[in-house]
Amino acid sequence: MSDADEYDEVEPAEDCEGAEGAAVFPLIPDELGVDPLLLAVLHTVVFLDGSEADLVHPAAAGEALEYLATYLQRLSGPRLARVREDLEALAAYGRQHGWSKQQTRFLKDFLADYGVGEEGTS
Repeated sequence: MSDADEYDEVEPAEDCEGAEGAAVFPLIPDELGVDPLLLAVLHTVVFLDGSEADLVHPAAAGEALEYLATYLQRLSGPRLARVREDLEALAAYGRQHGWSKQQTRFLKDFLADYGVGEEGTS
């Protein structure tokens, strides 16, 4: 598991109660036009990889992240191109809104970190 400091802990939506030690990714506005399924995956990855061990069991989180990586590696063609575009748009949005370098680096490295686009994968 990564250090929870890698991801910002932000205030949860008004109707949600946050758990101390939970890593969360900033809320992304609908107007940005990023695929909601990609956003769901990003938020899930941040939570599983960045939350403290007493909140999310490290082995269980690791197993779930391995499955997510396997599914992400199936991306190809226009769908992969769209994900790349969305990640670039998110990184630009993050820079404009003063996100931490760790958050923008996460977006820049996301596909490579999960084996998408490597030799032998789609």
